[in-house]
Amino acid sequence: MYLYPAIDLYEGKAVRLYKGDYAQMTVYSENPAEVARTFAAAGADHLHLVDLEGAKTGVPGNLSAIERILNAAPFFTELGGGIRKMETVERYLDIGIDRVILGTAAVTDPAFLEAALARFGSKIAVGVDLKDGFVAIKGWTETSGLTAEAFFDRMQHLGVSTVICTDISRDGCLKGTNRGLYRELSRKYTIDLIASGGVSTLEDVAALRDMDLHGAIIGKAYYTGAVDLKTAIEVAR
Repeated sequence: MYLYPAIDLYEGKAVRLYKGDYAQMTVYSENPAEVARTFAAAGADHLHLVDLEGAKTGVPGNLSAIERILNAAPFFTELGGGIRKMETVERYLDIGIDRVILGTAAVTDPAFLEAALARFGSKIAVGVDLKDGFVAIKGWTETSGLTAEAFFDRMQHLGVSTVICTDISRDGCLKGTNRGLYRELSRKYTIDLIASGGVSTLEDVAALRDMDLHGAIIGKAYYTGAVDLKTAIEVAR
């Protein structure tokens, strides 16, 4: 299993939200590129980036910070946050992002998702944020009427290769990941599944690894020191 340490970007800084609430934001670093170098020094070779401004507004807001991160270390890098136009997909891939994550657009604009998949294939992933069993959109500020099962059925039918699944209720809370959710999804679907939200102990990492998940994202647990990244990467492998 691949471990993806995360950098959430807002105004060029590395931040974390509590349960997706922009009003409850903690700034962890003014220099996200330096954070990326720290990840690399711990042995990370995969990286998860989120443009929080993009997620909220639909307009990319951290391009210069993203480019500095890409120059910091040779990661396989995936990025999400407000990617709702083909030009934005192209721009991120052109600057060196390996995989672009469509979130809100995968729910509200299925034609765009299908076009992106047809053009870029496995370079397109889908991010799904679940709140009380339903898919949340627009930076977690709205809940759609789409159930998790209906969403995953649709993604598998379309041939989406990778889905990043976040349980909002666990994100940024250090309360542990939703193992039951990921176990159920991994059994039912053949999509490469990346778990996100609440991965806060080495036991969480080991449990997700034992489910044979493709990957897991670690965020706040790293920034608070709850989990040693080097050890977590070893456990994941």
